[in-house]
Amino acid sequence: MTDRPDITLACCGLIGTLVADDGLVERSYAEAIATQGVVSGTSAFARRMAQVHRARGRSAGGVLRLLFPDNEARAQAAELAFDRALADAIGRVAMRPLPGALDVLDQLRASGIRVCVLTSLSRRVLDLVVDAVGLGSHTDLGLSGSDDDVRRGFPAPDLILQAVLQTGAASVGEVAVIHSTGAGVESGSRSGASIVTGVLSGPHSARRLREAGATHILGSIADLPRLLRLEIGADRMRGSAVAQNGDSGRLQPLRTGPAQPDSPGVSVPPQVPLESRISDL
Repeated sequence: MTDRPDITLACCGLIGTLVADDGLVERSYAEAIATQGVVSGTSAFARRMAQVHRARGRSAGGVLRLLFPDNEARAQAAELAFDRALADAIGRVAMRPLPGALDVLDQLRASGIRVCVLTSLSRRVLDLVVDAVGLGSHTDLGLSGSDDDVRRGFPAPDLILQAVLQTGAASVGEVAVIHSTGAGVESGSRSGASIVTGVLSGPHSARRLREAGATHILGSIADLPRLLRLEIGADRMRGSAVAQNGDSGRLQPLRTGPAQPDSPGVSVPPQVPLESRISDL
């Protein structure tokens, strides 16, 4: 007997959870901010970069609107600059999975748990990172929260709930969320996932992740199999959950279309208005 929930879906963050960050994201924000005349070495730059760090996990548009709250044109221009800077950086550097990450994804799928990669970054960035690291052959689905696959990214629960619907999980009670940012962890908590794990391989501290609602704190995703107590038999290796992506290296895009008659319903816990939590950023 085991007291862990019967997990059938693992929702994992991207950069900082599965893929090494190496400062890539925050350097891209710095470049984007500089296009708006806020340059390194100034107090205004330091303040905004502190805001960026606290807001990590949110969509780029959401972060930059926090930095330029009274000027939508500047926020939008900075968002375009950020997306370009990050995409260019991904093309220049050798993106690498975090130690043990790919093995863990394979273990999850071999034990019958589907794996979805979730990010508040754009679909373009998601696909670039997936291609660079080869995540597609180790996962089942990838979703972007930057107005591509859902209307709201982290910390709203939309990405996780969409993953439940998309993969056919019976309920959010069968979901484990693994993320390295406060926004990603808060999304898992708000969704009602049974396990919401903060990992310390990304930008935020254990204290921040606990405050966001983490039920567990791990050093990295490499520690996840022990938490879930995975028992993998040879007869379960590469089952039906693996067939969707094969060895293509590219995550399947969000499927659209009418819901099936027996599609599971998703019960969402009561939500605290997002605006009430922005003031601390």
